[in-house]
Amino acid sequence: MTNLKIGDKAPSFNGRDENGNPISLNDYAGKRLIMYFYPKDMTPGCTTESCNLRDNYDALLEKGFEIIGVSADDEKRHLKFIDKHDLPFHLLADVNKEVINAYQVWGPKKFMGKEYDGIHRTTFVIDGNGIIEAVFKKVKTKAHTEQILEELEKTRRT
Repeated sequence: MTNLKIGDKAPSFNGRDENGNPISLNDYAGKRLIMYFYPKDMTPGCTTESCNLRDNYDALLEKGFEIIGVSADDEKRHLKFIDKHDLPFHLLADVNKEVINAYQVWGPKKFMGKEYDGIHRTTFVIDGNGIIEAVFKKVKTKAHTEQILEELEKTRRT
């Protein structure tokens, strides 16, 4: 699991989105970014999480957020996922796991008694200066938007 924490400089990244276009952290300079890492396109939990963010996309934009999803799926699979679920934001195709490793979200996991390496579902909120505002290691897939907004509101008050 990641050792990145609130106040850390977010690791810079360069990658490709679902259309093969270059995408980097610099593209979001001056904007607040919700960067969510998820295990795999088309799986139940990842679909639920992505659709929750989709359903709240306009409200998040109004609050000044941009969104980008990241998994190790390739561009073609990301495009199918976006088309199938009408996702209004970009997905970064990190097949070489460069961004995944930079954000330290790859590691041992356990499912139904089997151990394997994979992506730990994690979300980072990054401010317009590239500083991490929040880290979510226990993502509520059905209510992720609410989880993000509640946590940011809490930290703003303290």
